[in-house]
Amino acid sequence: MKIRPGEHADVPAVLALLDGATEWLVANGRTGQWGTEPHSTNPRRIGQITGFAADGGLWIGERDGRVVGALAVGEASEHIPPATEPELYIRLLVTDRAAKGSGIGTELIQHALHLAKQAGVELVRVDCYAGGDGALVRYYERQGFTRTEPFAVPVNDSVWPGQVLARRV
Repeated sequence: MKIRPGEHADVPAVLALLDGATEWLVANGRTGQWGTEPHSTNPRRIGQITGFAADGGLWIGERDGRVVGALAVGEASEHIPPATEPELYIRLLVTDRAAKGSGIGTELIQHALHLAKQAGVELVRVDCYAGGDGALVRYYERQGFTRTEPFAVPVNDSVWPGQVLARRV
């Protein structure tokens, strides 16, 4: 897989990956993570991905010229407990569900670890949905991350459960 810096022209492809991931989650009865609506029609999500491209934190994974994954690194969101040392924060990791299990996510995480090393940073953190059966938390644990702080984000009349995980470089 080729990993290259993302740019504004990649925003629709990243939104399509997010839409595909949401469709996959819904088809598997996992609506708690991202709900059921497409990201490509959500102004907040469009703005977020556009911002990732504008601030230089977006990375695109391609196979045979096709976008199959995206990684965004940068500052942690305001609802995340702050780090006690310099860090590289994974703000987004999404892969093409048609290629599930082919190592795209692992390669993008390895790229994030490489970026941290280049920056002289020893800590990489990520957050994820901690609800449902906990599969996403276990995915990051298989990638070498360790659970740190749980958190919760109020959403309408409920709470979105999250988990911060960390890995040393």
